Amino acid sequence: MSETSRRPVRDIKAPPTSAPVTKQQGPAAVKAFVAFLSALVLVVSGVGYFTVGRIGNTVASAGSLELGGDQGVKNQAKDGAVDILLVGSDSRSDAQGNPLTPEEIAMLHAGDEEADNTDTIMVIRIPNDGSSATAISIPRDTYVSDPELGNTKINGVYAGYKAIKKSSLFNSGVVDEQQLEEQSKDAGRKGLIDAVTDLTGITVDHYAEIGLLGFVLLTDAVGGVDVCLNNAVFDEFSGANFPAGVQTLGGAQGLAFVRQRHGLPRGDLDRIVRQQAFMASLVNKVLSTGTLTSPSKLSSLGDAVTRSVIIDKDWDVMSFATQLQNLAGGNVRFNTIPVTSIDGVGDYGESVVTVDVSEVHAFFKALLGDADKALTDTPTSETPRPQSKVKVLNASAISGLAAGISGHLTTLGYHIAETGNAEEGLYNRTQVVARSDGDREALIIAKELGGLPVVADPTLEPGIVLVVAGADYDGPTGTPTASTPTSTSVSSGTSVGQPGHALGEEQISPVIDAGGNGPRCIN
Repeated sequence: MSETSRRPVRDIKAPPTSAPVTKQQGPAAVKAFVAFLSALVLVVSGVGYFTVGRIGNTVASAGSLELGGDQGVKNQAKDGAVDILLVGSDSRSDAQGNPLTPEEIAMLHAGDEEADNTDTIMVIRIPNDGSSATAISIPRDTYVSDPELGNTKINGVYAGYKAIKKSSLFNSGVVDEQQLEEQSKDAGRKGLIDAVTDLTGITVDHYAEIGLLGFVLLTDAVGGVDVCLNNAVFDEFSGANFPAGVQTLGGAQGLAFVRQRHGLPRGDLDRIVRQQAFMASLVNKVLSTGTLTSPSKLSSLGDAVTRSVIIDKDWDVMSFATQLQNLAGGNVRFNTIPVTSIDGVGDYGESVVTVDVSEVHAFFKALLGDADKALTDTPTSETPRPQSKVKVLNASAISGLAAGISGHLTTLGYHIAETGNAEEGLYNRTQVVARSDGDREALIIAKELGGLPVVADPTLEPGIVLVVAGADYDGPTGTPTASTPTSTSVSSGTSVGQPGHALGEEQISPVIDAGGNGPRCIN
């Protein structure tokens, strides 16, 4: 793909958050962040990537990836947050290019054939003030539109651009295998960075690519990681064979734990939750035990990093660590992008995860507290309408009230996902319900309907704003439209593929944090 054909990166203007933090002091705080970030970047195929005293000397680096957009101040992104793209690599060689031994490959339980698909993709969003960090998983089957590859699953973007570049180099006379591999891998990385940028609306500031072996090495270096399962599991494909309840897993066991997908109620989405719960437990352990004061554990962490991690060559990680020394376990959260369905259909009949791109953009902006601006927004006919899907429920005895409110919102450009009657006795007054009472789009809708109260319900599915009309409603109504949907299917003008069924409450991924006194029990 030529440089002129690349789409521009869109910056998001948002104020940094101001959450209170517990301040740490001195070199130990830098070590804490180093260990924390090492844990944070743990994904299904990877592990943390540096330890004190070894940064920049032995960690492998990728070529020029054109990262960071326009950062006026070092480690201070103009879009309000430093965003790190973490990619899981299924490589059968280490970060230095050395092949793994047959014993190591057997331990990984990953088969003999190497693939270029990036089945684990995660963005870590850290506001400029360093007060928190949110790791957001992107399902591997997320269906996106790419300018070179067309409509495709996002886990195939890296492989697609790598293949295009390798073929181009070979046809131009390049035959050196190392040169072919290095340059084509960088093309794959750039293609994936562009795809993630378009999907999320963020500017990717740093890149980390992590191999399978590192996961095992890091888990063993900290003495194992505690997990909790709701039910016993057995999966011959990943090697997962665990009883129900709390247990401590070593490296090879942990890899099987986070790689299991078959036999789980929500398939890949439950596998993502496995990864997030494992990471949260690991972060909690590193920050709350003697890991940081153990020379042998730090040395083992360093060995894991050296063998398994590649980072972008322009990343000054020590400076970045100093900036984020106030992070603690409770300030580290794990989540998944909002999706519209997990059983969508792609252009060739393949099963895909569908998303509303505008909804994903709003999700990332909300992580910076941008929703607060809604309090001062004055909606007009020229104001771009919010992109959340709106459900309107009638909690009164007034016939047609929900339909009338839906008609009014439709004329203003809102997307009505459902209109119907509320469950009897569930609501006793008019209100707007969202996952957060600071949700920007919910606040705007509340203002459009005459200044309604906004109530938080964290169990509400992402991307949905619920309007409940009680007998006390005295706001505007309009003419009901014949197109107001009442089914459970989902459609969107900013998605690709054919969406499947709307997600029920039981299908929404939980938000997991690294605080608490024990591992969260999951499927």
